[in-house]
Amino acid sequence: MNRKIRVIDSHTGGEPTRVVIDPGWGHFPAGWGERSLAEDLHALRRDHDDLRSICLHEPRGGEVWVGGLLCPPADKTCDFGVIFFNHIGYLGMCGHGTIGLVVTLAHLGRIEPGAVRIDTPVGPVEAVWHGGAEVSVTNVPSRRIAAGVVVEVPGIGQVSGDVVWSGNPFFLVQRHDETITASNVARLTHVALEIRRAVRAAGYEQVDHVELFGPPSTPDRDSKNFVLCPGGAYDRSPCGTGTSAKLACLAADGLLAEGQPWVQESIIGSTFVASYRWADRQQGEVIPTIRGSAYVTAEADLMVAPDDPFPQGISATSGEPG
Repeated sequence: MNRKIRVIDSHTGGEPTRVVIDPGWGHFPAGWGERSLAEDLHALRRDHDDLRSICLHEPRGGEVWVGGLLCPPADKTCDFGVIFFNHIGYLGMCGHGTIGLVVTLAHLGRIEPGAVRIDTPVGPVEAVWHGGAEVSVTNVPSRRIAAGVVVEVPGIGQVSGDVVWSGNPFFLVQRHDETITASNVARLTHVALEIRRAVRAAGYEQVDHVELFGPPSTPDRDSKNFVLCPGGAYDRSPCGTGTSAKLACLAADGLLAEGQPWVQESIIGSTFVASYRWADRQQGEVIPTIRGSAYVTAEADLMVAPDDPFPQGISATSGEPG
C-alpha cells in the first residue's frame, strides 16, 4: 500500500512551511507527549527520520522548505506541540514556521482568534492569531552570547559580529562590504557560507545561521536582512529567530527601547514587526515578539509507493537518495 502523509503548506513572507498533520503512523509512538519535546525530537531523529526526508527532500520538497510535525505537547500548559525540521536536520525553533503553523491551525478550525500556547524543543512559545493572515509569536528568551567576534574569512577579509541564541544559534555580522539586495543572493550565499565556516573554526561550532544587514527599501522600515539557513538556502522571510537575535543585540547595546517596534525587511521585501521586553536586563536576556502574515497554499497527501526507487527522496545537497 502507498504510505500517505497529510500536510498543509503555507508561506510566511514568502518562506514556505509544510505542517505534517498526519505522519501516516496511525498513532504517535508510546511515550510521545510524556517526556520533554527535546526528547521527542531525539526519538523522531533516531526512529522516524524518514518522515523528514520524505517531506522535504526532492521530488516532494526542496531545500528552502521548513517542515513542522504537529504533535502532542509535553508541556501540559500548551495546546499543541511542534517539532521543526529542514532538509538536513532539525531546528530548535522557527519563527516563520510558527506563524505558518498558527494560520494552518486556524484553517483547520482548531483555534479561534486569540492566544494559543505551543510547545517546542527549546521551550513553550506564545502566539496570538489576530484573524485572517496575521499572527504574533512571542519567542523563547534570547540573548547575545559573544559580542564583537572577529574572524578572518578567506577571500573576503576580516569580519566582525555577534553570536546570539534565539531558539537557534546565529552569527549576526556587524561590518561587511556586501550589498543586501535580491539580485545579489548568489554572492551573499557564498559570503555567508564562508563566514559560517570561519566562525565555527573560531570555536563557535554551534552556529548554523548567519545574518547580514543593510539599509531598508523604504524609510518606514528599520533594516533589510539576508539570512543563511543551516542547509545553505536563504530565508525568504525576515526570519523570526533571526529578528529575535537582532532585538537581543539592539537591546544589549541600548539602541532599541523596550516595547519600541522594529520593522525588519527580508531580502525579498516582506516584513515582520518586532519588539521585546526584558526577561533579565543584567544578563541581557529579552523576550521578543514577532508579528507577520502567513497564507495557506495547499492541502496534500504525500504518497510513497511501495516500488518507488526513491522512497525517501533525493537529498538536494548530496544528490544521494535519502
